[in-house]
Amino acid sequence: MHRLLTASSILLCVFLNSCSSGTKKEGLADDLSHPGAQLSARHCGSCHLAVSPALLDKETWKKRVLPAMARQLGLEVWQNSAYYQNEKSAISYADWMMIVAYYDSLAPAHLATAKSDVPLKSDFSIFKLRKPQAPSDRIATTTLAAIDPITLSIYTSDSETGNLYHWNNDLKLISSNPLPSPAVNMDFINKQQALVTCIGEMKALDIPSGNVMLVDESGKSTSTIASNLIRPIQTVAADFDKDGLTDYVTSSFGHNKGGLFLMKQKADKSFKTLPIREVAGATQSITGDFNADGWMDIMTLFAHGDEGIWLFTNNKKGGFDQKNILRFPPVYGSSSFQMADVNKDGNPDIIYTAGDNSDYSRILKPYHGIYIFTNSGNMSFKQSYFYPVNGATKVIAADFDLDGDIDLASIAFFADLKNNPAEGFIYFENKNSSQNKTLSFTPHAAPVNQNGRWICMDVNDVDGDGDIDIVLGNYSKGFLNEDHFTPNWNTATPFVILENTIK
Repeated sequence: MHRLLTASSILLCVFLNSCSSGTKKEGLADDLSHPGAQLSARHCGSCHLAVSPALLDKETWKKRVLPAMARQLGLEVWQNSAYYQNEKSAISYADWMMIVAYYDSLAPAHLATAKSDVPLKSDFSIFKLRKPQAPSDRIATTTLAAIDPITLSIYTSDSETGNLYHWNNDLKLISSNPLPSPAVNMDFINKQQALVTCIGEMKALDIPSGNVMLVDESGKSTSTIASNLIRPIQTVAADFDKDGLTDYVTSSFGHNKGGLFLMKQKADKSFKTLPIREVAGATQSITGDFNADGWMDIMTLFAHGDEGIWLFTNNKKGGFDQKNILRFPPVYGSSSFQMADVNKDGNPDIIYTAGDNSDYSRILKPYHGIYIFTNSGNMSFKQSYFYPVNGATKVIAADFDLDGDIDLASIAFFADLKNNPAEGFIYFENKNSSQNKTLSFTPHAAPVNQNGRWICMDVNDVDGDGDIDIVLGNYSKGFLNEDHFTPNWNTATPFVILENTIK
């Protein structure tokens, strides 16, 4: 949920013609000779990827996005339409109005929604629904749903109480323990302890109230790794300096502040926090020895401004060398990524979602969805698949049907709730995609949209039968971008299980 974390993608692009696979196609052509285009590239492109006018409609540009950008450049804005230059402005009034004219003249009047030529199959496919017993008078505001891979029990947290709840395999509540703030990520280290990231401030404020802590099996806090963090949303563990002590890397989404930070463990078991890339929008990290030199590296997704995926290669001296792998326009709403060898060529590919939609452009967008970037070697990636999903929040790659290839499961918190709520959860069955063949998936929309609105997801073998199950967390209130729509989903159940029946 990250830009949603700016309001709560917490827990969590921009837009082109829809297609079921392959690369997305560009919409309206830019007039790069327009003086506004050149000024936009100079003043805006220095901080993030330049944005085509075709990615948003005229009204959204004029009333929401451009006024917000004007403030970033030091202009005063009155009623989102009148601009005033002052002595602190980084751009003249005349130049700014050329930028406004550029977007106004080339932006479409309306933007299409994300719609695929491959329709969703409405069925449970290989899954069946299980629900816990929960108090009917409680409003579900789940911010965490995680499966312990060792005990196969389930942990949840919510924004109302900030507690950490522990559920057994029969989906009965075992215990509830207070946390400093709602938990949004949990990484299981061993049977005795887990690493919990507490976001601190849910709203889009740069308040340093987040924590990273260790908890025992019951969910009770045992020690604090770091505190006073600005809206952290994920933490991963590894020994980055080969001293035998576990270090941690936290993605601090923040708002105007934030970044990727290393918590280096010292000999006395205390921690020193060091910045790796101090830029707001750090969303999710994956660790691994990506250059095969024997040292742990980091790959991180950044959203919110300068969106993209960066590789941080361990320099073996206590720091990291950074390289941008993929970059996206700041309207994409980057929300999650996974690494898996989808086409079976021996190289890990990137599966990515764009769909966080709780910022300045809260409209449905045809470039929101599930992307696959295949790895041609040497960490060089090319887009090979796109399936449009409005408001895609998270994707997880796994072999759900046990046929030897990678399937996908996705959730979309900002789905088209009025017209296409089924896209809130989709199971993508891989149709034997392999090297030198077109990636092909059958999308199944399990009919679970009336059971909740899914903001978080985890997968593992909950029932211990050898196949992979799915837990979906229900954040049932707020964040409605569509007009004239009344929610019709369950507002009490904190989570549901999609139990895999393949075995």
